[in-house]
Amino acid sequence: MDNINIEFNRNEDIMKRALSEMQQRFAQVALGGGKKAIAKQKEKNKLTARERISYLLDADTPFIEIGAFAGWEMYEEQGGCPSAGTVAGIGYVSGRQCVILANDQTVKAGAWFPITGKKNLRLQEIAMENRLPVIYLVDSAGVFLPMQDEIFPDKEHFGRIFRNNARMSAMGITQIAAVMGACVAGGAYLPIMSDETLMVEGNGSIFLAGPYLVKAAIGETIDTEALGGAVTHNAISGIADYKFKTEQECLDQVKKIMSKLGHPTKAGFDRIKPKAPKKEAQNIYGILPADATRPYDMLQIIEQIVDDSAFEPFKQDYGKTILCGYARIDGWAVGIVANQRTMVKSAKGEMQMGGVIYNDSADKAARFIMNCNQKKIPLVFLQDVTGFMVGSRSEHSGIIKDGAKMVNAVANSVVPKITVIVGNSYGAGNYAMCGKAYDPRFIYAWPSAKIAVMGGEQAAKTLLQIQVSAMKAKGSEVSPEEEQKLLNDIKGRYEKQTTPYYAAARLWVDAIIDPAQTRQIISESLTAANNNPDLPPFNTGVIQV
Repeated sequence: MDNINIEFNRNEDIMKRALSEMQQRFAQVALGGGKKAIAKQKEKNKLTARERISYLLDADTPFIEIGAFAGWEMYEEQGGCPSAGTVAGIGYVSGRQCVILANDQTVKAGAWFPITGKKNLRLQEIAMENRLPVIYLVDSAGVFLPMQDEIFPDKEHFGRIFRNNARMSAMGITQIAAVMGACVAGGAYLPIMSDETLMVEGNGSIFLAGPYLVKAAIGETIDTEALGGAVTHNAISGIADYKFKTEQECLDQVKKIMSKLGHPTKAGFDRIKPKAPKKEAQNIYGILPADATRPYDMLQIIEQIVDDSAFEPFKQDYGKTILCGYARIDGWAVGIVANQRTMVKSAKGEMQMGGVIYNDSADKAARFIMNCNQKKIPLVFLQDVTGFMVGSRSEHSGIIKDGAKMVNAVANSVVPKITVIVGNSYGAGNYAMCGKAYDPRFIYAWPSAKIAVMGGEQAAKTLLQIQVSAMKAKGSEVSPEEEQKLLNDIKGRYEKQTTPYYAAARLWVDAIIDPAQTRQIISESLTAANNNPDLPPFNTGVIQV
């Protein structure tokens, strides 16, 4: 028992240190362009992006920030791009759940980097998938010109945002734009393609070309306010709908507009009065091993998250390396698909490694996913997977066929899918357990998450063999010491690429979350998903049996 307690305490300490590191890093990105840039914002009587969102949000309601670590350790030669120069997430305004996007003017004057476009498109995707109203808080100088070729012309670049404005309008999704600073060039289309446009006098401006470019292009001399300020666009062009003296007055009007929105038809996912789990959420810190190769019982994790700690297993004695079953999370009925990390005995009496997907577990999961679609029950995936089982026995048993069956079911699933990467997320296991490529409505990672094509040790040794072989082919001799140094260098680079921060920087996950908040975040995600009643028919197409 003492050994168990020691292990629990050690795991807890390491997770708490990881959470402390996450909070420190968040505090760093929350400063945006830094204290000097924030001071300049204040000199202009402007709130920061985070202050604007805070003012808008209903008191004592949850806000799930999306992409806080987008751009982390990217664009360092350009001075960095904290949070992709945009603060965004899902919250409540006048009692309505909505998506909020705010340009951070302290980061390169709110300019758009490639990751900024990707982040804004992801938030629009969330709005479209979940039929959520969108509030844009506009304060941007437009495209970051030194990288214009990576943000301007392609399908998933800057222009796609305006295409989405039009598509969302056609879908009946309300879009409100509050122009609180610059809104330049192509970006000028965003507020005008929204349903209503609000402007702040003195700071808000909208134009295709600013005064300097106008002077260069046609020789006309004109100032910012006369060219595209709030008075001009409210009284002369008619482009804007409202003007206000202060940002607070502008945001108050946004709240009033939101308070009058009609209520949509819901999807009808089942929800009853919630029951708290019987076990403390913080216990998760001690359950998850600090060593990602060590086994543990995923069922204990599930019991910290679900109502009354009650889990109804599906095919409990079959395919034991994946747990499938029904539960409730904050009252919401869900189907849970989770990798089991303990060593288990198969129906044939063979010992199976935890975290590996075998033929029987893939078969079971595929059937369960189809059942949840039949019953209109949202799916929650808890990933801690090292991949599919390999070797002659698995290949001869048709592991590719069974894996394809599971991937097919995940890919064609029409009910909302919410993915939480708890630990490992390797190779095709990432795909089968609804990784980013398989359109989860939301995808989150714990600080313990590792995302890669394979584990760091295996990958480093594979890459080492290739590199050493190439060097020997050129006639170079490689000593054991040099080989070890090469291995350490490769492993270091590879392991950096597997961290949740590397994934969050590139928006492979929507957010890195505190494990103790998993239950609330899944619940809010399901609340968002319930706003879209339009589920297409479920059809898997051709599946090998």
